[in-house]
Amino acid sequence: MDREQEEMQFVGFFGIFKQSYKIISSSRELFAKITLALILPLSFIYLVHLEVSSLFSRNIILNKLELNHSPPGTAKFEKLSHLISHETVYLSLFNAAYFTLTFILSLLSLAAVVYTTACIYTARDLSFNQVISVVPKVWKRLLVTFLCIFVVTFVYFLVFFLVLVACGAVSLVLISCGIPVGLIKIMEEVYGFAAMVKSKNLIKGKIWLAISITFILSLAGGLNVIAFQRLVVEGSSMAMANRFVYAIICLLLLSTMSLFRLVIETVIFFVCKSYHRENIDKTVLSDHLEVYLQGEYAPLKAKDVQLFHV
Repeated sequence: MDREQEEMQFVGFFGIFKQSYKIISSSRELFAKITLALILPLSFIYLVHLEVSSLFSRNIILNKLELNHSPPGTAKFEKLSHLISHETVYLSLFNAAYFTLTFILSLLSLAAVVYTTACIYTARDLSFNQVISVVPKVWKRLLVTFLCIFVVTFVYFLVFFLVLVACGAVSLVLISCGIPVGLIKIMEEVYGFAAMVKSKNLIKGKIWLAISITFILSLAGGLNVIAFQRLVVEGSSMAMANRFVYAIICLLLLSTMSLFRLVIETVIFFVCKSYHRENIDKTVLSDHLEVYLQGEYAPLKAKDVQLFHV
């Protein structure tokens, strides 16, 4: 990162993308290994889920339509009923496995990319083996915080389910406010609900910047998913070789965007810290990161993170 902490608060929309690109370019080989080990499998599982769940859903719908035109009590009716029940169970089990794997790989990817970006920020030398050894050590803190986010999100949708007009805007704000949470629970002392409160306070003053970046990233990801749906999942009229090529392209694009998104979130964290005059002492942060490698976790205290606070 080629800017001093005091200057990070002035980094704007395009500056955040530029800084993120420079971070990835500075350790291209390391980020490539992280992508191949964690982000690529996560993206692959996501796209496979789209394909398989679409196949199951289509079969269930067709069987239900055929069931509606079958006389009750006949052998065909009973056969279709059992088939629909079995397919529904298989789809539920597949979704459960998908969400479990996605949750685990998402946490691991977040920990790996955030730790790597923080080490680059403090000019620490880092190897891929060191990154992998650090990831399990932040598992508990990540898990607790994400469970808290899940509870808050569930309550939010439960309470505001009928307020459809406001849901879109409020959801986007919630997502944007959550951008620094993954950073906070790794690099600072707080986690869980406390990390969410810290995130909400930290994003103040930069909320529209976070929303605009979230919108662009979501739009890019959505277009990639639509392309996969149209060209691969629903592209039965095309040759299998063409569909395979399109699937590979979508997979690579999704993996690249996922890596870029995680690095961007880290840069936004530093921008928000600088905006609130909570400048991070690189020496203290470097010592904190070193503790992960030594095998014992010692959280970075707030007084150490803030070099000065006006």
